[in-house]
Order: sequence, then C-alpha cells, then structure tokens
Amino acid sequence: MGFLKRLFGGGDGGSSGGSKMEPVLHEGYSIIPEPMKDGGQFRVCGTISKEIDGETKEHKLIRADLFPSADECIEATVRKAKQVIKEQGDRLFG
Repeated sequence: MGFLKRLFGGGDGGSSGGSKMEPVLHEGYSIIPEPMKDGGQFRVCGTISKEIDGETKEHKLIRADLFPSADECIEATVRKAKQVIKEQGDRLFG
C-alpha cells in the first residue's frame, strides 16, 4: 500500500515539493515536470495539459523510471511526455 501512496503523491515519498516548475510548451500542450521522490531517487512524474474548447484538460503522467537526480528526472519526464503526446494526442484526455 505504501508504494501506491507514494506513486500517487501521498505520504513521505511524495513530490519533490516546493513550487511548480515552469511549463514546457510542445505542439499546443503544456508539460509540467513534477519529479516524485522515491527513496533516494526520483520517479518520472508530471502533468500534461491542453485547452480544448475553452476547457483545460489534464493528464497525470507517472512512469516506473527512476533517476538519481531531479534534473535527470525532469529531462526524462519532458522526453516521455512528448512521446506520449506524439503517440496519443488529444486521446490522452478521453
């Protein structure tokens, strides 16, 4: 149960904390990396959003990949988010 709690941002293993990062814009989508602490490493986590018909839609991206530093994790999160956008497009929100 602890793993699931950490995976979804609860408990001691939650997000790296602090203020949200600046969004990375990609093909009309906004990507906000949110590295998630997991033990001594960081898990790929972030939010992909886009305004569709005047409504902001969001998709939470969480992957199993772990990195030793927050900076490496941020780069990987942006790379993975761009891949998901390319593969799924607006279906992400459906």
